[in-house]
Amino acid sequence: KSPFFPGLEEQAALLEDPASHLVDGQVLPQPAPPLSSPSRSSPHSQGSETGERYSRKVFVGGLPPDIDEDEITASFRRFGPLVVDWPHKAESKSYFPPKGYAFLLFQDEGSVQQLIDACIQDDDKLYLCVSSPTIKDKPVQIRPWRLSDADFVLDASMPLDPRKTVFVGGVPRPLKAVELAMIMDRLYGGVCYAGIDTDPELKYPKGAGRVAFSNQQSYIAAISARFVQLQHGDIDKRVEVKPYVLDDQMCDECQGQRCGGKFAPFFCANVTCLQAWKDTIGLKLASEITISWSKQSPNGSVKRKYVLKFQLLKATNGIITSQ
Repeated sequence: KSPFFPGLEEQAALLEDPASHLVDGQVLPQPAPPLSSPSRSSPHSQGSETGERYSRKVFVGGLPPDIDEDEITASFRRFGPLVVDWPHKAESKSYFPPKGYAFLLFQDEGSVQQLIDACIQDDDKLYLCVSSPTIKDKPVQIRPWRLSDADFVLDASMPLDPRKTVFVGGVPRPLKAVELAMIMDRLYGGVCYAGIDTDPELKYPKGAGRVAFSNQQSYIAAISARFVQLQHGDIDKRVEVKPYVLDDQMCDECQGQRCGGKFAPFFCANVTCLQAWKDTIGLKLASEITISWSKQSPNGSVKRKYVLKFQLLKATNGIITSQ
């Protein structure tokens, strides 16, 4: 996880699927899932206490088409105990990586450093020769993730403000925080921090990022665009930009005074609004129609309600309706 933005529970499937609503033929974006408040811990805090430098999860690409799981394991076992994995492996029950790539999940981070030392470097990329039953010594790409690449502070003099922070979904996993920061700063200016979200166990990128701006103008420009083209080296991908939503956001109407200090479950993503309320306060008037979306918790109950463009709204048995 990013030490600046802890608490992300976003799943990879949600990151790649920009679900939205159609209104009068137009697609309206949904705000990002709620997160905890950011903290100002060190960007190098991940693994710093144990001296770790890399994620224990390593991407390996360009594998021979006829290499199976056991042969991949045998090729990399000399670096330490590991498990070979690839997307949807459990469901497919295939012994061969279907797209020519896999992930090496090492037991110890030191194994990753040994693997890197054994690689051949060419044009800033790492390669190691791997053999299969029909192909001998095929160079495959080894792509480790350096923990320090998960955070980048562009302007340390600026405090991080969640109200000027955007969520970027579908970030290509090779993209570093410094690269995300430079791209967004070039497009909108005013970037003071960028972070790549990583899973808590393996500290490997999950496919999402956070960008904090130093001014409201840059923030509004970013979320108004809704989508941005990330172009860097071999990377060229259109990703979605959403408002950064806090789990512990106080009601903007009463600042917690009229709702017992409870956090606000509603958030309006309209760029003319961008405020949160408790349902006990009553929602404000706006010029558009009612759009609502509820994120469901595993047990089926509503975890948080999002309100996009709306008129006067009220909550009835947890369902948002127009009045």
